Amino acid sequence: MSFNLKTFLLFALLTPLMILTAFGQGVLVNETKIAIVLPRPDIPRIPRPPRPPRIIERVESTYAIKSLEINANINGQIADVNVSQTFVNTGKTQMEVSFVFPLPYDGAINSMTLLVNGKEFNAKLLDAKEARKTYEDIVRRNQDPALLEWIGNGMFKTSVFPIPAGESRVVNLKYSQLLKVDGGLTDFLFPMSTAKYTAKPIEKLEISLNVETPDEIKNIYSPTHEIKIKRPTSKKATVIYDAKDTVPTSDFRLFFDSGKNEVSTRLISFRPNPKEDGYFMLLASPKFIASNQKQIAKNVLLVLDSSGSMSGQKIVQARDALKFVLNNLHQEDTFNIIQYNNNATKFKDEIQPAKKDIIDEATNYADSIRASGGTNIGDALSSSLAMIQDGKTPNYVLFLTDGCPTVGETNELKLNDLSKSANKNGARIFAFGVGYDVNSRLLDRIARSNRGQTEYVKPEESIEDHVSRMYNRINSPVLTDVTFTLALKDEKQTYATNRVYPSDKFDLFAGEQLVIVGRYSKAGEIAINVEGKVGEETKKFTFDGNFVENSSDQSSAFISRLWAIRRIGEILDQIDLKGQNKELVEELVGLSTTYGILTPYTSFLADENVSLTAVKDNTARTISNTADLKVADGGYGFEQRRGKLNYQNAQNFDKFDASNSGSLRDTEKSKKYSMGEAKSSMAPPAASPNANSSGGFRAYSRPDSSGNSKELNSRELNSSTQEFAVQNVNNRAFFQKAGVWVDSTLTESQMKPENVIVVKQFSKEYFNLIEKYKHELAPFLTLDGPQIVNVNGQAYKFEPL
Repeated sequence: MSFNLKTFLLFALLTPLMILTAFGQGVLVNETKIAIVLPRPDIPRIPRPPRPPRIIERVESTYAIKSLEINANINGQIADVNVSQTFVNTGKTQMEVSFVFPLPYDGAINSMTLLVNGKEFNAKLLDAKEARKTYEDIVRRNQDPALLEWIGNGMFKTSVFPIPAGESRVVNLKYSQLLKVDGGLTDFLFPMSTAKYTAKPIEKLEISLNVETPDEIKNIYSPTHEIKIKRPTSKKATVIYDAKDTVPTSDFRLFFDSGKNEVSTRLISFRPNPKEDGYFMLLASPKFIASNQKQIAKNVLLVLDSSGSMSGQKIVQARDALKFVLNNLHQEDTFNIIQYNNNATKFKDEIQPAKKDIIDEATNYADSIRASGGTNIGDALSSSLAMIQDGKTPNYVLFLTDGCPTVGETNELKLNDLSKSANKNGARIFAFGVGYDVNSRLLDRIARSNRGQTEYVKPEESIEDHVSRMYNRINSPVLTDVTFTLALKDEKQTYATNRVYPSDKFDLFAGEQLVIVGRYSKAGEIAINVEGKVGEETKKFTFDGNFVENSSDQSSAFISRLWAIRRIGEILDQIDLKGQNKELVEELVGLSTTYGILTPYTSFLADENVSLTAVKDNTARTISNTADLKVADGGYGFEQRRGKLNYQNAQNFDKFDASNSGSLRDTEKSKKYSMGEAKSSMAPPAASPNANSSGGFRAYSRPDSSGNSKELNSRELNSSTQEFAVQNVNNRAFFQKAGVWVDSTLTESQMKPENVIVVKQFSKEYFNLIEKYKHELAPFLTLDGPQIVNVNGQAYKFEPL
């Protein structure tokens, strides 16, 4: 799961007596020094070695954030934000508290009002310099590093107000902000990660943003969260994010732009080291098309498995899925239905226009389909693809099956070759694998070879939901056979990009937000060349962009992380479809280590007994683990491919946060893999085990020698000793080894005891280093417990007092 927000309560240290009685438990007080740490969810954590006694003992505060609601109206570059939070005193005595809100970076706050249960409270707006002293004072006093990540930012802090035991207070915060614009993209940031300081998960988290621009809204994208977007008009959009029983781990961020062009592109680049390749993200979005506007004609073939294994509820849902597509065809479209069991059977011999009388007849035909016989995938592919005679019209094949081929050609590679040879007019094949009996690797091959995509439907899921979701996405093509090139504006028009995803030709659909990520080797001004087709007409567009030479801050660091997630998906796909490759496996281990993105094949890296610098051993173990991709069918194969696709198609890192990746452990009898429900098992263990989503990972054990397999839920997996063993801070991964958080960028040489400088937490030297390196160091010190951090090539170990 994930969540967002950066507002929280800080206990006002009034008198030692008040603190002692407020918490009803003994604390060691060094005369007037009393340390109170922010609350953390009461959930199992990794067993840690006992800490040495502190000069100042800490006590954990006892409040919970019950709900968080963020509503904002964004008009151009101005955001009017209204925040409502409900805090509950979960302790037994009254708390005296103040409210602290770290200000979003690069945003000019011109007004701010705070109400507590409807009563306005005095508050002070502190700039970054003033706020720094307050942040440091709180960290020193409480010996809690939580606020260090916000050193360098301004602060809004209220006067003290009470919350009686067991009661709640609703805090309303209103402010206006001038948003940052960079490279044509407006950047909205809401600091939410402080909401992780709560005694319990937040019951309700809601974000609603109304965006309005003078020109047509083009790109609208969040790199941090999976958002829902509604676009009532071309110049207005509503962005929604909601979650329940969640603990936020990152801030909420949204990019958007506007313009008048048929296609809009925006480029963001990130290059932390000028001696290495940089990272870029290209956002692309087509012109808004209203529902009453004329659509580009497309051809849709609905190919349905009607073999005996589809009997019962599956065939009912499949028929409903067919009827959904039929009822949503545009009048310009054409279509046909092909059902297959032992042989393929067509609704009509030729492709039909989407006229009402023919749609009605096709609906009756769909209702007549019954399940029986075997599964002739080869005949279904050749019969359907042979019907497509026009390569100028966008052609889409929705191919659905619940099993392996049993009739006709059954060889996986030959069936894939058949799909490629029969597809003479560039149709895109979207394959739907229903249930655990499918040959999932075959479907991946076919979709990959024919510029399509695979969807996997679990037995308890609705076929119609998956088909309708996919069809709604591809319903209105705007630009087809699209290619992008990014060339430096030099004499040679040098192409300086590599490992770009997606890399093949693609289609742009109305309402779709395309996100392309890649690497670049040379910096400078570039020309973004876009070419595609509108019907038979070829269209070309050129946009300006820039690859930075060296990034001055981490504000665009998310690009490298998103690229790494997709690169991992590409590596797994190549290993899956083309076989083992040592170089690819080494790269997989390196990416998992550097970014803390654990896969079912590299989850052992979270084991505290595994050295991150033992590259040879870790590669050998990963080679052994990825051999499991040879399993092509059954539940085990199904879950592996479903998980792989989540990496390949990642739009943000919401579900791939290292702290949320719920690592797995090996046993003698089975290897437990997590692949499926992002918002249940990819979330912190505080999340609801019943949460549901379309991506991420869930547990699935490999069948044992008797053919039995046991599916484990996220709670069972996350109860392993590896829970919380990986955290991602400011785009850097930290692994917990023997109770110490270890920076994944450290080398074996840097980790040698004689090369490590030891610093006591909260000491004078500790704060001097923070003053010297500021935001280059401070965010990494927020982890609870001792850490070893790489600071400009020097390893520092920060130990408790």
